[in-house]
Amino acid sequence: MAKLATDGRTAAALLLLFAVGFTAHGAIAQSAISEAEKRLFLDGHLANLPDRAAVRYDYAKTGTLEPAFEDRVRLQVEKTPAGRHAHVDYLTGENAFVLPDVESANGNPVILAFLERDVREMERRTGGRANYFRKRVRVALAEAAQVEPVTIDLMGQPVEAVRISMRPYANDPLQARFPAFVGKLYTFTMSTQVPGGVYEMRTEVRDRRAPPEAPPLVVERLIYAGAEP
Repeated sequence: MAKLATDGRTAAALLLLFAVGFTAHGAIAQSAISEAEKRLFLDGHLANLPDRAAVRYDYAKTGTLEPAFEDRVRLQVEKTPAGRHAHVDYLTGENAFVLPDVESANGNPVILAFLERDVREMERRTGGRANYFRKRVRVALAEAAQVEPVTIDLMGQPVEAVRISMRPYANDPLQARFPAFVGKLYTFTMSTQVPGGVYEMRTEVRDRRAPPEAPPLVVERLIYAGAEP
């Protein structure tokens, strides 16, 4: 698998594309922001962290389409006079995905890393354009995402959370160009009681022609694994 990496200038531009696009599409009034957008991009996910902290996540890719692998993600946050400085190590080795550090961070940048890597993987797998997939995800979050309360198990304790789910390509006018991914499901599980706000992020692709009990084509999952000061 090719390494998904960028230089600092390109990475910053990619981050801006997602951050501005997701924050009310860069030009929509605050009242027009959907609940899903608010939960993912406006909530202060880092507010429950101490001045200096590291948050760990486990990553796993499974499925029949490509070889499976496991890896890790690490978020480091440090309070400075200008605000919270956030650095993300998103996967390692040849799988590492490099994005710029975030100054004066409010939301958790692991969310942006997860989404940006996802659209780049969609580009690699389908031959489509990352900008197109980015747009479909933005539109789904603004118009079609479902938000529901759930209870999660956080280190053996029941904790209240919300789960955001969406299928960005279900009504895509160009879905015939990538039929295997039409039903791709995204889920984000968020909780103010989880350090950094993110409990789990997951995508799942199933073959629509296969029986329900068939294993999925691709599952990518990132889940909270702990935090330390």
